Amino acid sequence: MRIGLAGAGRIGASHAETLSGLSEIESLLIADADERRAAGLATALGDRARPIRALESVDELFEADLDGLVVAAATDAHAELVKRAAAAGLPVFCEKPVAPDVAGTLDVIEAVREARIPVQVGFQRRFDAGYAAARDAVVTGRLGWLHTVRSCTLDPAPPPKEFVPVSGGIFRDCVVHDIDSIRFVTGHEVVEAMAVGANRGDEIFRECGDADTAAAVLTLDDGTLALISASRYNGAGYDARLEVLGSKDSVVAGLDERTPLTRAQDGVGAGHVYGSFQERFAGAYAAELRAFTDLVAGRIESPCTPEEALEAFYVAEACERSRREGAAVRIDEVRVGG
Repeated sequence: MRIGLAGAGRIGASHAETLSGLSEIESLLIADADERRAAGLATALGDRARPIRALESVDELFEADLDGLVVAAATDAHAELVKRAAAAGLPVFCEKPVAPDVAGTLDVIEAVREARIPVQVGFQRRFDAGYAAARDAVVTGRLGWLHTVRSCTLDPAPPPKEFVPVSGGIFRDCVVHDIDSIRFVTGHEVVEAMAVGANRGDEIFRECGDADTAAAVLTLDDGTLALISASRYNGAGYDARLEVLGSKDSVVAGLDERTPLTRAQDGVGAGHVYGSFQERFAGAYAAELRAFTDLVAGRIESPCTPEEALEAFYVAEACERSRREGAAVRIDEVRVGG
């Protein structure tokens, strides 16, 4: 199959590396707002067994007779690219979010429904072996009924300063992954959120009305409580875990010999810790793109639709409102028409 990649930045380069190694992909066409960046990436991957070519503009992707499109461009370009792909009848893989706000997400959903094309949103934790096993433990009843879920996303260092003003904030940009994985693993919806934030690091977060550290308590529709912790300043390394505790048993995803934790009693800790989200979820990123080739081929339905992404976005919106207002927010309050 012939796949196009829109975006040659950090995540785009990572996806290009994965796509170039998939046997089902016969050729890969790369485009970016920065033509030189796309050309540099194509050159770096040029020794692969299949043709890899940079185009002069993203517009050319829609004239290239593609079988599918991977969207890894800047966040504010996602919605327009997905809608253009829908109009062209192309299956799409889109990094989260499909749009920077609820209204834009709903607009994309309407366009996709009208075009009847499949769209897969990039919530890679759904493809991580640990998170998938945790979901299976819940579905099979091994854990009994759930009482608590604990999730964390702890970055070793903050993102570039220029990213903070356009990130959407820690809940929409970062915690939304925790929210989606909680929904995915438990199979339940969030009905209420209570969230707080703190600023202990660079003033850029405070200046942008954001927080560099955040926590949330979510109430699920069956009464289970989910606790989320996130920070941009986890100097020990990158840490993303999910603990699921039930009446019969409990499991944890993301705890291994590279998890950046040190035992207080004896000082024993991990050796080579995870340095980034890409390193921690390398296997999951590869698995989700393999799934996308199955989607393009018509062998599966989308493993994460824009509607699923919207549900996670609603919860992130509720968390942000709760942080600002200092009160619990029901998810129905942030839904369009709610």
